[in-house]
Amino acid sequence: MDSTALKEAHRHIRDAQPDSTRVRLHRAISWLNRAEQEDQDTDARFLFLWIALNAAYAQEFGFENAEREQLRRFFDTLLAHDTEGRLQDILFKQFAGPIRTLVANRFVYARFWQALREHDSSNRWAERFATDQRLALQAVVERRTEVVLSIVLDRLYVLRNQLVHGGATWDSQANRAQLRDGAAILGQLVPAILQLMLRDDAPDLGDVAYPMIPS
Repeated sequence: MDSTALKEAHRHIRDAQPDSTRVRLHRAISWLNRAEQEDQDTDARFLFLWIALNAAYAQEFGFENAEREQLRRFFDTLLAHDTEGRLQDILFKQFAGPIRTLVANRFVYARFWQALREHDSSNRWAERFATDQRLALQAVVERRTEVVLSIVLDRLYVLRNQLVHGGATWDSQANRAQLRDGAAILGQLVPAILQLMLRDDAPDLGDVAYPMIPS
C-alpha cells in the first residue's frame, strides 16, 4: 500500500482515532509520500523514510540508547498485533536480498566503528560480527521475527547516524550498497507499519514527542 492509498484509508477513520494516533499517521504518511518521490537520490529517500518511521513511533527524545530501546519496544508492540504476519513476511522474503547483505556489511556494524575509534586491534568486533550473522541466519530458519528485526534495526540505526550526524558524504560511492539496502528495507517496512496502525485494534503508542499546538 503506497502513501496515497494509506492517506485515503486514514481519511475514513481518523475522526475516530485518538489524537496522538491520528497525528502520528498524518505525519508519517506525509513523509512516506515524500520518500516515494525520490527515485534517484538514495540518501534523501532513506532519510525521508526514517523520518516517517520516527513520526510513527517517537514519544520523547533523549539519550541514543533510550531512543533505540523505544524503537525496539515499538516493534515489539506491533509484532504482538501483527496477526497476519506482514512484518514477518517482509523480513523473511527479503532476507536473501537486501537484509542478508545489510547484516553482512561491517560498515553498518556499531562494534566495528567502536573498535576503530578505540584503536582496538584485538579483532573482538569481527568475532561478534560473525556470531551476529549466524544468529540472524538461525533466527530466519526458526522464524524468530523479533531477533531478525532487532539485528536489522541495529544496522539501520548505524546507517541513520552516519547520515544525520554528517558521517557520510552525499551521493558517495563508499556507502551506496548499504544505503540501497537500507532504503529497500525501510521502503517495505514503513508502509506495513502504517497499515498496522490503521487497524481498529491498533495499540496505543502514547503521546507524540511534539504535539500539534494551535498557533
